[in-house]
Amino acid sequence: MKTAGIIGGLGPESTVEYYRSIVTLYRERTRDGSYPLVIINSVNMKRLIDAFSADDRAGAADYLAAEVSKLARAGTDFALLSANTPHIVFDEVERRSTIPLLSIVRATCDAAKASGLGRLGLFATRFTARAGFYAEALASEGLTLALPGDAEQDYIHERYMNELVNGVFLPETRAGLISIARRLKDEEGIEGLILGGTELPLILRDADAADAGVPFLDTTQIHVRAIVDRLLS
Repeated sequence: MKTAGIIGGLGPESTVEYYRSIVTLYRERTRDGSYPLVIINSVNMKRLIDAFSADDRAGAADYLAAEVSKLARAGTDFALLSANTPHIVFDEVERRSTIPLLSIVRATCDAAKASGLGRLGLFATRFTARAGFYAEALASEGLTLALPGDAEQDYIHERYMNELVNGVFLPETRAGLISIARRLKDEEGIEGLILGGTELPLILRDADAADAGVPFLDTTQIHVRAIVDRLLS
């Protein structure tokens, strides 16, 4: 059996969701009563936030590469970063890793292409939205990306960092996010919305997609499916 290594704590709420979802999907796929082998390295999210806030990409890459190395020494066969924002430095961390890394961005782009959706919106932290790696990855597949306006992006970022990562999910925040999604559909012509922060699916569920008028691409569950595929390959 293969062992998956997770860089977790980015934040804790979504790490719990990752673990629960991996176990559930693995057991659904195997049907033999077995459980997946998973090692979680829960890191200090504040250290990464401080690095990205200061545009210290080298510092963030150094930190994550060292933490991935711990997973490699623990015997994992592959590893992943359980959040979107750290993928700002994914390529550098991947180059320095002695084990394969499974990218949430690559998995999401594959899912977007397979869905037949040509123009997508993105909800994410300010760090992720401005880094441009989603736009570049989608463009390589012939897909286009629309971002929220500056004020909308500020709203998403503040609610994300001050509420969602702390496990606070308010109905008024959900309503605000759905309103932004509707505007992107009506004015920007998006056909689907990437939930590009792993806490976002904890507040926006499939039922909310009907109100938004577009399907959601849940990056957590997309990543989980890729993880279980790798575990069973």
